Amino acid sequence: MRIVLGIDAAWTSKEPSGVALAIETNDGWVLAAAEPSYDHFFARAAERALDVAPDEKTASAFELVEAVKMIAGRGPDLVAIDMPMALTPITGRRGADTAISKAFGARWCSAHSPSSERPGPISDRLRADFADLGYPLCIDKLITPGLIEVYPHPALVELTDEPRRLPYKLAKIRSYWPKLKPNQRRRSLIGEWDAIATALEPYLRGSDNVVSGALSDNKAKELKAREDMLDAIVCCISAIRALQGAATSYHDENSAIWVPAADPVIQARSLLPKSPYSARSEIRGELFSDQLNEGKYPNILDLSAVN
Repeated sequence: MRIVLGIDAAWTSKEPSGVALAIETNDGWVLAAAEPSYDHFFARAAERALDVAPDEKTASAFELVEAVKMIAGRGPDLVAIDMPMALTPITGRRGADTAISKAFGARWCSAHSPSSERPGPISDRLRADFADLGYPLCIDKLITPGLIEVYPHPALVELTDEPRRLPYKLAKIRSYWPKLKPNQRRRSLIGEWDAIATALEPYLRGSDNVVSGALSDNKAKELKAREDMLDAIVCCISAIRALQGAATSYHDENSAIWVPAADPVIQARSLLPKSPYSARSEIRGELFSDQLNEGKYPNILDLSAVN
């Protein structure tokens, strides 16, 4: 049994970080936990309720590993974190950022440039703390137990076989669908998540329930919490593929971003997001129907009037 921990880490102490935990079983990998913040993850480990909004705090590597032990019985084999990491203090753009941008820039997945402030000390401290616990940062070779940096955007274009970055970020929905009404944009976003869930479920059972599960409402906080859990799940799957020898390290001597390769067998079986049978296609069809009813396509023949 192997265990991986995925962290969608915020670059500042004022934003929550999504956390996911996956465990390997005889029937494949299963999602054991997915939470929208560190406090929610710790509450899950302690088997207590935490019915509040995601918190605004950082967490130590020790707290995270101890929480994994409480849920899974022992510490993780691999930790995958979506945050710039380096063997030396981060002061600006790294070689890994340049390497990933060169490899995936044409697919709209260039890396953001970190700085000494963002994530700066948060990243440096977390990397050092994990190393002290026996989880060194992996650069060109995977070590277990170990720590790897991952990046959901290129991971998703690889896992879903899409030509460019998927439009699934809440903060960017206006730019994704500028002509749609706010409620239609959110429906499009949820449809995108449903489509992503179709691709992720074969890699990690239980992802679908978290990514495309019912929302109590469509308010921004709940949507952002769902997005953070989705990214943490992608971090887990990136770690799983790395353990399976199916991930590439884009690196220099001090930093590395690991990107998973899709499983060709899973791809052959799955209805990927671009499939005409996928949730993404369905939601686009619903939006087109709404727009048609609103008279946005006056030149299209009304088939209902044809005998």
